[in-house]
Amino acid sequence: MSKVLIIEDEEAIASLEKDYLELSGFEVTIETDGARGLALALNEDFDIFILDLMLPGVGGYEICKRIREEKDVPILMVSAKKDDIDKIRGLGLGADDYITKPFSPSELVARVKAHLSRYERLIGSGAVKNDVITIRGLKIDKTARRVWVNGVETQFTTKEFDLLTFLAENPDHVFTKEELFRKIWNMDSVGDIATVTVHIKKIREKIEFDSSHPQYIETIWGVGYRFKA
Repeated sequence: MSKVLIIEDEEAIASLEKDYLELSGFEVTIETDGARGLALALNEDFDIFILDLMLPGVGGYEICKRIREEKDVPILMVSAKKDDIDKIRGLGLGADDYITKPFSPSELVARVKAHLSRYERLIGSGAVKNDVITIRGLKIDKTARRVWVNGVETQFTTKEFDLLTFLAENPDHVFTKEELFRKIWNMDSVGDIATVTVHIKKIREKIEFDSSHPQYIETIWGVGYRFKA
């Protein structure tokens, strides 16, 4: 089932769009605030975005730009703005389509289906999607070796990235420091497990809101560490 994110502050319009799309077999999420919609778009997996231009928090143009920098799935802009310059700007930022309000919900559904069909043909023709791990506000792109925390890209060293990825791929499994050292550094610890502790500390400083009360990497006293799913 294809997943659709509607970022639209007019709840009546968003609900109508949602009803028609769900009747056509789509799974639909609505967000009415621009900033929250952007965070959701960047950190969760959706197959297509329906994006209003006039939004509280972060505007539609900025959201479109930020999504397109990280994802290649279809973006449909909807707006009451009818001037060609608005359409040109939206399409120039990476939107795949621009629909002017008012429009019929059945037209929206038809366009959503058309863009998804085109995108799926392109993917099927040989394009390869990146291997991405998404857990709450944390996004790890294994293919590109990039990490985003709440939509903001954060730099990691090679070993920090490898350690974070390994833990995230094995949630709720407790690993000793010796096991992590052997896995990531590919050698026996020889008493040098302090390296693991230092790297865990650095990772927490980058991904945790409060590193003293971590929401991702939990210390299991006397044993090691566990990534909380």
